[in-house]
Amino acid sequence: MSNRTETALIVGASRGLGLGLARAYASRGWRVIGTVRSVSLGTGLHALADVTEDRVRVEMVDINIPDQVAALRAQLAGERLDLLFVNAGISNGAGETLPLSSTEAFIRLMTTNALSPLRVIEAFADLVPAEGVIAAMSSGLGSVTNNTGGGWEIYRASKAALNTMLRSFAVRRGDGRTVLAVAPGWVRTDMGGPNAALDVETSVHGIVDTIADRRGRPGAAYVDYRGNDVPW
Repeated sequence: MSNRTETALIVGASRGLGLGLARAYASRGWRVIGTVRSVSLGTGLHALADVTEDRVRVEMVDINIPDQVAALRAQLAGERLDLLFVNAGISNGAGETLPLSSTEAFIRLMTTNALSPLRVIEAFADLVPAEGVIAAMSSGLGSVTNNTGGGWEIYRASKAALNTMLRSFAVRRGDGRTVLAVAPGWVRTDMGGPNAALDVETSVHGIVDTIADRRGRPGAAYVDYRGNDVPW
């Protein structure tokens, strides 16, 4: 068995679930490359890097700016990524129905939640070996089958789009790798709010275990933090 230290690139790791993932993988002995959107040194990821003895490296990228994605890809050209995890998500709120959404707001959600994550995956996929994992943070609200109560219309649509494009990517460029759309549950983050059912640590622990369990299974899967399949 190889003693090589495994590497995770976590895109969007300054706070919340992304930071939780960076912390979890670093604690398990992985080398973590985490990204933030600005040069600010005051993020939780920077604090983590300060106390992890070089296991955590901080890079900057705004995934909505293609030139920055290309620059980071060039910078990491020599890396082998055992896990590529794109953590991205914004929302305009549960009550924003399609008639209430401006074109600009719709485009912003679709770009940040679906288009840009897939552009990152397309850019970095060749750094992930056949036995590696490519994942993106989805949501249980992205399930078309489970949408029986409405609400979160634009956010739901953006995550359903993400899921669909992940499946298409797995067919076109998966090359036997594990490709995961991950639903983290309702988590107490800035987006989830203080009344959410889960803390970050519980969700992240489940996500890390689920990734480990699913690793080596080729093709796309839509899973929750407990390892259960979610209906597309």
